[in-house]
Amino acid sequence: MVQTPQLELQPLLSGECLPFHLEGQVGWVQVVTEQCLAPGLCGLQTSPLLRWNDRVGEFAKLSKIELLEATEKSVGPPEMYQFHCELKNFREKERELEVNKDKTNSLEKMRQRLERYKQDVERYHERKRHLDLIEMLERKRPWVEYENVRQQHEEIKQSRDQAKEELKNLKEMQFPVKKKIQETEEYFKNLDMKIRDKAAEIKDVSQKCKQKQDALELKDKQIEEINQALRMKKDEEMDRQVKIHNTQKMIEEWKNELSTMAVSADLQPQTDAVNNELKKLQEERANIDSDISDLTAEKMNQKREEKRITDRLGQLNNIMNMKEENLKGKFRDTHSALMWLRNNKDKFKKKVCEPMMLEINMKDNRHAKYVENHISSNDMRAFVFESQEDMEKFLVEMRDHQKLRVNAVCAPAESRAESLPSRPIEELHQYGFFSYLRELFDAPHPVMSYLCSQYYVHDVPVGTEKTRNMIERVIQETKLRQIYTAEEKYIVKVSAYTNLTFSTNTSLREAQFLTSSVDTDERRQLENEQRDINNTLKSLDMHLTTLFERQKHLEHRDNELRQQKKELVERGNRRRQLESKIGVKYDSLRQLEEDAISLEDEYQQANVKIKEINTQKARLVTELMHHIKNCISLNILKADLVLQSTTVAAEKNRLESECNEGSVQLRAAEQRFCELDERKRLLTENCKELLKKAQQVCKLSPDQRLPKEFQTVCTKTNLRISLKFWMLYAFQALPTTLEEIDAFLNEEKTRASCFTGLNASVVEEYNKQIEEIQQLTEYLEEKKKELDNYKQNISQVKERWLNPLKKLIEQINGKFSNFFSSMQCVGEVDLHVENEEEYDKYGIRIRVKFHRSTELHELTPYHQSGGEKSVSTMLYLMALQELNRCPFRVVDEINQGMDPMNERRVFEMVVKTACKESTSQYFFITPKLLQNLTYNDKMTVLFVYNGPFMLEANKWNLKSFCRRRRRLTKSQVF
Repeated sequence: MVQTPQLELQPLLSGECLPFHLEGQVGWVQVVTEQCLAPGLCGLQTSPLLRWNDRVGEFAKLSKIELLEATEKSVGPPEMYQFHCELKNFREKERELEVNKDKTNSLEKMRQRLERYKQDVERYHERKRHLDLIEMLERKRPWVEYENVRQQHEEIKQSRDQAKEELKNLKEMQFPVKKKIQETEEYFKNLDMKIRDKAAEIKDVSQKCKQKQDALELKDKQIEEINQALRMKKDEEMDRQVKIHNTQKMIEEWKNELSTMAVSADLQPQTDAVNNELKKLQEERANIDSDISDLTAEKMNQKREEKRITDRLGQLNNIMNMKEENLKGKFRDTHSALMWLRNNKDKFKKKVCEPMMLEINMKDNRHAKYVENHISSNDMRAFVFESQEDMEKFLVEMRDHQKLRVNAVCAPAESRAESLPSRPIEELHQYGFFSYLRELFDAPHPVMSYLCSQYYVHDVPVGTEKTRNMIERVIQETKLRQIYTAEEKYIVKVSAYTNLTFSTNTSLREAQFLTSSVDTDERRQLENEQRDINNTLKSLDMHLTTLFERQKHLEHRDNELRQQKKELVERGNRRRQLESKIGVKYDSLRQLEEDAISLEDEYQQANVKIKEINTQKARLVTELMHHIKNCISLNILKADLVLQSTTVAAEKNRLESECNEGSVQLRAAEQRFCELDERKRLLTENCKELLKKAQQVCKLSPDQRLPKEFQTVCTKTNLRISLKFWMLYAFQALPTTLEEIDAFLNEEKTRASCFTGLNASVVEEYNKQIEEIQQLTEYLEEKKKELDNYKQNISQVKERWLNPLKKLIEQINGKFSNFFSSMQCVGEVDLHVENEEEYDKYGIRIRVKFHRSTELHELTPYHQSGGEKSVSTMLYLMALQELNRCPFRVVDEINQGMDPMNERRVFEMVVKTACKESTSQYFFITPKLLQNLTYNDKMTVLFVYNGPFMLEANKWNLKSFCRRRRRLTKSQVF
């Protein structure tokens, strides 16, 4: 009989690691794991799917691939995970071997390339023969070219000497003609000088004639001015006569009007009546102006007050905008949801509050850090609903439809906003506390109710530095669970086992969201004041409109009265004006009669002046005629000189024409001589270069010449025969003219150009390719055999792994679905495969649905709540338990984070499962249990008591306890 070893797990009080006691000896996990693989402990796992409490929260974070591997290790046969690993390794090897397919294609290409190389080798040798012949032709060509240029040089040299002699003869013939042209040019210059002198004299005489003509024109203008002055006197006298006539006529008309005008009646009563009415109108207008001024001043005051209120409201709105921009910068999804909510508030039955960071307004910004450190960041950006149905509708829209990550909370059904603290704040003043958190800020009723219910803001006091200095006394005497000092937060806990008090303190973070607050009372008061001012302005506008209309009517009446007064005054002043005008006109008439002009005297004075001017004109005409005669004689002399100059110029042109013809011949001769001389120079240099080039090609020194045996000429017919003797008789076998050499050279180059892309490396490459093809062929045959073996192994292992895995997942899915159905929820487990050949991508996918209004969603770290993830984790583990045999199971605090309804359902399901026949023993460890849970007779509830008054372990004696129990029982019987 095999003895099963005893395994004991004991926690240490001060360490984080857990040692095992195997057969009374302490051993750590690494040692004991090896012992657990023995047949006696084959049902015990030291590395379960979930280890310790922190792993429960990470279950939803497992990827599908990690979940599959963990499930294989947990409930699958021992060989299942090994097969999975082998498949992944086989697949990696298969990928590596499949790469060799490309090498097979490369082998075929290399063989085809080798065939091409074989032809290239043959063509290379043929090309080499042509290139050798081309080299000999290129060595012969410079010598032939040099000889041709040398012969051209001798011919050009003879032509140059002849041109030089002709140029000398032409220069001797040109000398007499050039001398005669020079003498003619000197005579022509003398004539030109005389012509310019005569032109200067003619110009002086012409200038004097011009002066006399200007003087005559001036005298004509003086006569015209005298006549013009006489005409002006005559016109002035005629105007005086007309003015006298018009003045007499006007005086006569005014006298007639004055004689017809009767004596005016007494207009003073009418004038007084108009003046009295005007006075009354002015008084009334003054009163209206005063009223308008008062009302306008009042309106301006109201406008200034309205502007002050509007500016203040704008400042408050700017603070709200800053808070919204802060929200948008840190939580973009929450801001998008806020914009949607403001446009769709009508879709909800009850009030919906915007994110708390926008709704909370600090009474003093210095206290914002207390509120932000007390309320979690998730709740600071959460929307607050009064209805659970509204909240679910909102979350479905945001998370499922718009794919936004937002938070939402529901305020308690019964309001907690007015909850009273456990004690008045006055009792805590002695410890430095000055207020509870709730009194530091304002918020809408649902938000305040939620904060009182969830965070107990009505019962968390805020202290000062005084509180920090006496913190130990505060903790002991007040029994408060949460305390804020000036810069720290204290959390106080009491152990449920030892009744000892523990406290932790953290430094307060700087406020980020609530530093900008809006005073809601001030804003409400400002809005009421703005409404009152608007009503007052409307009333003032109506009153001003009435006054302006009355003012306009009085102004119109005032204008009418002033017009009447003006007409009365004008009627009284008309007679005096006529008498005054008649007197003025009589004075003007006497002045006109005194200003009479004598036209006869004016005529006589004008004639005297004109006669004197005519005498002066006669004298000027005589002088002008003398100058004209002198000018004519000078022009005749100038014309004679011009004729002589023209004759000399014609003779000069004739001589220059003859000289130019000789010069053309001379220049042509000079140009021909220069060209021949330049050609001779170029040919000389060319000969030297060609000789040097030919010597370099034949590898001769500058003082050597071509040997005579190489200068022997042969024809093209015997060229082929002499090619084999090209080293000794190369030049003799080649053509002797450039045309023949070039033709033969082009022919050979054309033949050689047919062999393109060939060089000496083609032979080496050909041999190298043969060796590479042989090596690659051997390598591919070896890899092909290896790939066939791997494919056969993959097929066998896949069948032994995949079929049991599918059956296992079907069993898990059936149990998982049943568990969810019993909770009126839906859950599925399936094998997720992207590509059947990618074994490292296989995974287990868990999909759950907790609400009727939602669809099945994959279990992720983000989509489900913490309670939903805990429920899914527990049900998946329960679905695995019947597939894995083990002596006992331990579940530690799995109900932490669940809501009461799910916690009750999961507990009942665990009880029902654990109390079945042939199931493992369950240890369900929890710090709390709900009321009225369903228990089974097969269950045992154990309470662990711990504390300073418990009996020490070394004093524990079970037999003594039993004897004491029996004695007590007997005493009760008697």
